[in-house]
Amino acid sequence: MPLITMPKLSDTMSEGTIAQWKKKKGDTIEMGDILADIETDKATMEMEAFDEGVLTEIYVGDAGVAKVGDKIALILAEGETAESAEQDTPKANLTTKPAVKSDKESSKASSAEAAPKSSASDKSSAAAAPDSGARIKASPLAKKIASERGVKLQGVQGTGPGGRITAKDVPAAGLAAPSAAPSGPKIEAAPAAEGDTKIPLSNMRKVIAERLVASKTQIPHFHLSVEVDAAALTRVRKELNSANEAGDLPKLTINDFILLAVSRAAHANPAVNAAWAGDSIIQYAGINLAVAVSVDDGLLTPVLRDAQKLNLKEISANVKDLATRARSKKLKPEEFQGGTITVSNLGAYGVDQFYAIINPPQAVIISVGSIVKKPVVNAAGEIVVGERMTLALSGDHRVVDGAVGATFLASLRRLIENPALMLF
Repeated sequence: MPLITMPKLSDTMSEGTIAQWKKKKGDTIEMGDILADIETDKATMEMEAFDEGVLTEIYVGDAGVAKVGDKIALILAEGETAESAEQDTPKANLTTKPAVKSDKESSKASSAEAAPKSSASDKSSAAAAPDSGARIKASPLAKKIASERGVKLQGVQGTGPGGRITAKDVPAAGLAAPSAAPSGPKIEAAPAAEGDTKIPLSNMRKVIAERLVASKTQIPHFHLSVEVDAAALTRVRKELNSANEAGDLPKLTINDFILLAVSRAAHANPAVNAAWAGDSIIQYAGINLAVAVSVDDGLLTPVLRDAQKLNLKEISANVKDLATRARSKKLKPEEFQGGTITVSNLGAYGVDQFYAIINPPQAVIISVGSIVKKPVVNAAGEIVVGERMTLALSGDHRVVDGAVGATFLASLRRLIENPALMLF
């Protein structure tokens, strides 16, 4: 029976928090029982057992933190001892799924994707299987992502049960892992004094800090910006929202139009929808649009998959749903992984212009400022009140050159200034 370890539920997870145990020591466990809710840096997941026995030990209690791979509990069958369980039982013995209930099929899919690492023997046999002509063991989502990214699964080392290749294994096969950040003088804050508040770091804040330091120290950023005429966009939005209100339909946001425009412009300029892979550049076929969403502990980037195939109504509905579940930490792992280009919009906060830090391993992030009324010169040479918005691009210069970024921004400006062009 299984020694239960903290599973790796996302590509950035290094530790997890036991939000709450659903079972207590001494309880009889049946296959499919929910043992605990695990809080990661991005979501809260249910941990589900697929073996039977008695929950003999709980090593990490409620609100306890454990690193990935650390033991957190023990389930024993009748007549079994803890020593025999640790020696004979593989650690890949749990599935996980979002804490929010879903239909039976999506539950099975998320369970397969979020399974923890397997034993060393399982890994070696999985790696050897493709060479011997055996069928590749991979989840449906892993196969889909591999197909979209042009990654061959032969030789990919799976971390799921029995060496099964999961979605989180695919990017590792197609993208070079970042090297360690360069060393230098250690920067320390001044000691806390009386009256100061010392805030413990959440898992999410730790991961954000690590990824942003890696991005700024390892990726050669360059920046471009362009001012666009947003008058036509605000007019079309107002007209559509009037029609939606009459039909009791949800309102469209400026960000919905921006996301649609970015997906169309990236589809027309595929060089920006790419990533650095060490010895090559991977140019993705699908526009997997990551949308920056502010949450209590920091920032999440849920992903709109194949955004180039979505219309305005679909983008609006999908991003509202993803943002709501991101804030309640109920996203599935595959919903915040695999983005190929990111949009960060601070216009609603009154920010006119900014340059966002690249979301690795992506090559481009788009920063969206607020719409500002200002004096402009029209085609007749008259000074009139105009509505202007600044769009900025941060690019990985290893992947995207300045001219490529400028061409992409020109396409984006054309769509925003002529919104009818992107509604078909």
